[in-house]
Amino acid sequence: MIKKVISTAVTSVFIVGLLAACGSNTDKTSEGTTAPASPASSTAAGASAAPADSAKPVTIKMFTASPEYTDAFNAYIKEYKKVKPNVTIELEIIQADYPTILKSKIASANIPDVFQSTAGGEIKQYEEYSADLTNEPLAAAMTDAVKGNMSADGKVLGLPVKGNLFALIYNKKLFADAGITEVPKTTAQLDAAIAKLNAKGIKPFANGYKEWWVQKHIFQSFLDAASDDAGKLVNDFIAGKTTFKDHPVLMNYFDFVDKTVANGLPKQLERDFAAETSDFATGKAAIMTGQGAWAEDGILKITPDFQIGIMGYPVNDDASKALIITGADQALRINKDSKVVKETTEFFNWLYTSDYGKQWFSDVAKVIPPIKAGKMPALQIPTAMGEILKTEKSADLSIIYSLDSFHQKFGEIMQAYIGKAKTRDQAVDEIQKAWIQLGAAK
Repeated sequence: MIKKVISTAVTSVFIVGLLAACGSNTDKTSEGTTAPASPASSTAAGASAAPADSAKPVTIKMFTASPEYTDAFNAYIKEYKKVKPNVTIELEIIQADYPTILKSKIASANIPDVFQSTAGGEIKQYEEYSADLTNEPLAAAMTDAVKGNMSADGKVLGLPVKGNLFALIYNKKLFADAGITEVPKTTAQLDAAIAKLNAKGIKPFANGYKEWWVQKHIFQSFLDAASDDAGKLVNDFIAGKTTFKDHPVLMNYFDFVDKTVANGLPKQLERDFAAETSDFATGKAAIMTGQGAWAEDGILKITPDFQIGIMGYPVNDDASKALIITGADQALRINKDSKVVKETTEFFNWLYTSDYGKQWFSDVAKVIPPIKAGKMPALQIPTAMGEILKTEKSADLSIIYSLDSFHQKFGEIMQAYIGKAKTRDQAVDEIQKAWIQLGAAK
């Protein structure tokens, strides 16, 4: 059961692995930057994927939704070319409307050799298109918690693109300049911190509300606070058995969004992930919303000595509910009907088991590996989370209980709300209807 898997995963987030959420630009490329390490011999592809002909030219088409990892993906593509010179990997990355475009490709029988989906509900949704990886070396290399997030009906159907850490990210220096000595954990404490920042002429919030997906990252903290079993609560919404008004903390989500808009930089709906990262990294605002561990690399590229802090979302007057969320929410799927399924499986077996692959996660992608043999990256956010987990638990990755088709509609509704094209009541009504219509595979 997904809930049990996540419960295990959140007690050991750094075994789960951290990759990113999503950017908004589009990039198409086949080869890129050089990896920093020498290649290792490829591990055998496994029982169901016999070694491919080493001379026959092979092209593998990958379609993903993580543009912030373009350089890292290109690094392992170039490195694998040294191992398998006959294999060319064509990488297409698009975020803006990825779920819709993926469905269009599937409907037109133009399914890529590799495609991306979320974990949880979408593992099952795309089961009929996904190769069974249960007996592959890559599956054996995964941590147990990650493997659970990638599985349905007892089969491993995906490999983790990323585990995630979702939090409010804050500028330690600006907090200190404003006299904020304790991280706010309640709404009253957050209001007090906002007042102190404003008094010093510091904008409290950097937002990227041009992106639909930032809203699901924010909302899940309020969803977790509304129930001890977020999975059951989501299923009740999908079944039409409950409403927002049955759970007052969910209405606090709108208060939080309003607060970030009122105390944020201008033109909220024109600022995408890149703009939000730049705003935060250059000190234009003290708190970054809707993001997580994936943002660190971009922040430090702009300001290398930036001092990053993380905190849970204050959702009400209960400090114990302000928890950081962890878990593996994204998966790559190998098209089971691909003409190069063996070669594609062999490629990912290499990434998950070779010496190069073991260091790629931490040294190139700069994320915590989802594999047992990986090493930890030297990053501020994972280090901070490790300290937090010594005294606090982390919360459920509740976004995986709904499909991304719902989340995209949810984000669009909230963009209309932020732009004052919808009232709060209208937004709530439309979100509840969208949950019923789009929340789960039909």
